[in-house]
Amino acid sequence: MRLGTVEHKKEIKVIVLVENDTFLDVAKAADQANITDFDFTDMQRLIEQGENALEKVSCLLDQNNESCFISADEVVFRPPLIPLQYRAFSIFEDHLKNAFAQATKLSGIKYEIPPVWYEQPIYYKGNRLSFVGHKAEIKWPSFSEFLDIELEIAAIIGKKGRDIKEEDASNYIFGYSILNDISARDAQMKEMPGQMGPAKSKDFDTGNVLGPFILTADEVDHPVALNMEARVNGSVWGGGNSKDMHHSFSDIIAHISRSETIYPGEVIGSGTVGTGSGIESGKKLAPGDEFELEIEKIGTLSNKIVRTGL
Repeated sequence: MRLGTVEHKKEIKVIVLVENDTFLDVAKAADQANITDFDFTDMQRLIEQGENALEKVSCLLDQNNESCFISADEVVFRPPLIPLQYRAFSIFEDHLKNAFAQATKLSGIKYEIPPVWYEQPIYYKGNRLSFVGHKAEIKWPSFSEFLDIELEIAAIIGKKGRDIKEEDASNYIFGYSILNDISARDAQMKEMPGQMGPAKSKDFDTGNVLGPFILTADEVDHPVALNMEARVNGSVWGGGNSKDMHHSFSDIIAHISRSETIYPGEVIGSGTVGTGSGIESGKKLAPGDEFELEIEKIGTLSNKIVRTGL
């Protein structure tokens, strides 16, 4: 199933894709079916209620209740959920090699992949409150002249756990979504020599985009292997396949849960797929650019970047 969150008639609603541009209002369908033991008004609550809640949603979808259908042209997309916690990883070797080569050329500082990157998943904790959804306008931050897209696949945690074994980790994935981690590259190159990881270069309003849907984990095999493509103003910038992750989501979950509890609703970003950003080929965004990030089976995440106050 493909689940999402939208605003419809001034209400925030959880929806599931029926077909094309038609959605099922899950809470309304549950109400009409007299289902009172589950809360379908919020994606976080749906995830927390586990597999039984998903089974109920699947049953509601099979009932084909047209009185609960919503057309896509009636809604405003929100992020499928506001992450309870957001960890941003960097898992694709080709992206790092390409980006470091360009960063070296631009800054004169030699960047290389450190040995630890190959030994364990590397991440930082991002701003969970800056997330926006499909078709939202992205606001150009005042401190940057070099903005970039980042095409990533995100895994959403579905169960609470600690010290999770790698062989069990896939059972903790609720689903997958598309993530666009907008990056201020000029700010990032200033920060990198400080060796504290990305900071302001990733930290600004509307800087993280998630959606349009969460594809439930039962729809794909693990480890996930989906084609990915990034387009700007209709032109293909690049892309690849999620199977090329150097560390799998199972590796990641086992790593982050060592002596630390993870919770339903946490979001894990894979980092950019090889050629899934502009810096790898010397491209940068311009005000007014429209970009589309597409991942097989999930959909297309579309946004426009705007610059004001010039």
